[in-house]
Amino acid sequence: MAKPRSPQGRARETARRLAVEYPGSATELCALRHDSPFQLLVATILSAQSTDENVNKVTPALFARFPTPEALAAAEPGELEALIHSTGFFRSKSRSLLGMATALVEDHGGEVPTALAELVALPGVGRKTANVVRSVAFGLPGLPVDTHVGRVSKRLGLTVLDDPVKVEHELNAMLAPPERGLFSLRLILHGRRVCTARRPRCGDCLLNDYCPSAFEA
Repeated sequence: MAKPRSPQGRARETARRLAVEYPGSATELCALRHDSPFQLLVATILSAQSTDENVNKVTPALFARFPTPEALAAAEPGELEALIHSTGFFRSKSRSLLGMATALVEDHGGEVPTALAELVALPGVGRKTANVVRSVAFGLPGLPVDTHVGRVSKRLGLTVLDDPVKVEHELNAMLAPPERGLFSLRLILHGRRVCTARRPRCGDCLLNDYCPSAFEA
């Protein structure tokens, strides 16, 4: 098989190979444990500047105490801060969670919206978080660009840009809408397990036959 030479060709072949290496649905591939769009939204907000492992340790007690947007909106800030303290930046995250839950109750009938514009209008919700919720919870097109996606995309020569929103738009143009969320999730897994930041394991990488950065480190 001829090696893909264009960024679009590499993106498509990468999507194909990673789908074999990391099979599963978006819900199965997502590291944040959740049972509903609301829980995923809360967990994703908490994941900023934290690890998914830390978030998953906190959320069971958090969801048991505040199972709905209505309950979370009525939470006492001090109690909420204590529950999420270990995720870091707990005061600002508490304000975001309270504001987000209040907005869901007041503006959306307690339901998590699906539209990107409505999601990013919620307190504490940026484009990356909105795309996580859209792609994982609702199966809609959405390509979250985190540090792993940005790093691996640059190494593969899919982009030369650093701005996550611009990278998202570039990658979107290379992939069919249904593939975007899964592509992001699989790049994240590959970035954590193989294409790591400091010492990429190029010898173990299933993309090394066409990756422009292979074996450079």
